[in-house]
Amino acid sequence: MDLLRIVFFGTPDFAASILNYLLDAQVEVAAVVTQPDRPKGRSLQASPSPVKACLIERGLNIPVLQPEKASEAPFLEQLRHLGADLFVVVAFGQILPQSLLDIPPKGCINVHASLLPKYRGAAPIQRSLLNGENETGIAIQKMVKQLDAGDVIASAKVEILPNMTYGELKKELCELSKPLLLLVLQSFEKAVPPAEPQNHSLATYASKVTVEEAEIHWNRPAQEIHNQIRAFSPKPGAWCRAFSPNGEKKRVKILRTVVVEQQGEAGKILSSDGIVACGSNSLKIIEMQPEGKKAMSASDWLRGFRTLPYFG
Repeated sequence: MDLLRIVFFGTPDFAASILNYLLDAQVEVAAVVTQPDRPKGRSLQASPSPVKACLIERGLNIPVLQPEKASEAPFLEQLRHLGADLFVVVAFGQILPQSLLDIPPKGCINVHASLLPKYRGAAPIQRSLLNGENETGIAIQKMVKQLDAGDVIASAKVEILPNMTYGELKKELCELSKPLLLLVLQSFEKAVPPAEPQNHSLATYASKVTVEEAEIHWNRPAQEIHNQIRAFSPKPGAWCRAFSPNGEKKRVKILRTVVVEQQGEAGKILSSDGIVACGSNSLKIIEMQPEGKKAMSASDWLRGFRTLPYFG
């Protein structure tokens, strides 16, 4: 049986962790495709993506391709010359044209962080949290031109706990996907595995989250705000403005909360341990980050005030 040769497409840390796992499992990676180096930090120095950094740290000589556009003819020609059997895509960050999908003889597969057909699109993890879902999962699909509409080869579910944040759920989904993907790749070594068509009538779309969505409006129900906070934690962080009794106004990020059954005027901090009234019920702030400071507990932050501030 011939060893399967893949080209790995990916960019963020989620993809880098999966690539590391595949390399440890001795999967033959003919090349890695990732986004071009981008300016980062205060110096705006060009920095490699986490996927490229993974290869640098391991000291591997695997070719790294970084096209500005995946439809560029020279890039497609490079892919053809690699002679790979299968392309594996994990959060690459560009739409792949049909001309690319047609290159590998065994096709292209994608690791998607939802139970397809639910939450097709760019932000399935955040949208599942924003909508208060109780479960989600990983789906490995055959790639087609239509976004996330391919037949599903394998999937696995995970429970979303009531206070789980985006960072925690993303990590759990990443760990869930690793052995699942490896099993799929082992199946491809024998033959193209069977796949189940999606029920397109049940499809929902997970559009990219925006900065505007991260602003907290305290007149909304506590459960909705709680879901918003965990969907944006740790980054970019759901935020609001804090007004102190002396008129000072500062921006704060709220990173972790729990819902409590307590009523009050929306935005008012009801106690020194960080209970804030919402449109209905309240939230107890477990972790927050005042502007220009490190993350801390609400009680630590509130010790700096003689009179409790309020949120707006």
